[in-house]
Amino acid sequence: MKVTLLQKQVPDQIIMKVLFLELEQHLKSSSGASVVAIDNKIEQAMDLVKSHLMYAVREEVEVLKEQIKELIEKNSQLEQENTLLKTLASPEQLAQFQAQLQTGSPPSSSQSQGTTTQQPAQPASQGSGPSA
Repeated sequence: MKVTLLQKQVPDQIIMKVLFLELEQHLKSSSGASVVAIDNKIEQAMDLVKSHLMYAVREEVEVLKEQIKELIEKNSQLEQENTLLKTLASPEQLAQFQAQLQTGSPPSSSQSQGTTTQQPAQPASQGSGPSA
C-alpha cells in the first residue's frame, strides 16, 4: 500500500521529503560546527537569491524607464499635432467639437467625420509647405 502511495506522488515531492529527512537526521547528530556551516550555506544562498532578485529588478526598472521615455515622446508629438489641428480648424469645426465634448458623444455620422478629417488635412498640407 505504501509503495502505491509513493508512486502516485510527484517525484520532486519525494526528493524534497528525502532531503528534508536526511537534513533533519544530520542536524540531530551533528556538532555545533556543522550547524554553523549549514547556517553559512543558508546565508550564502539567501545572498545569491537577493543578488539575482536585485538584478531582475534593475532590468525591469530599465525597461520601464525606456517605456516612460517613449510615452513622453509620443505625448509630446500628440500635443504638437493637437495644437496644429486646433490652429487649422475653422471656428465651426471647433464649435462642433466642443459640442461633442459636452454631450460626451463621439462623432458618429460619416458626414461629421468626413468634415473633421478632410478639411484639416488639406490646409495642413498647404500650411506645412511654406512654414517648413
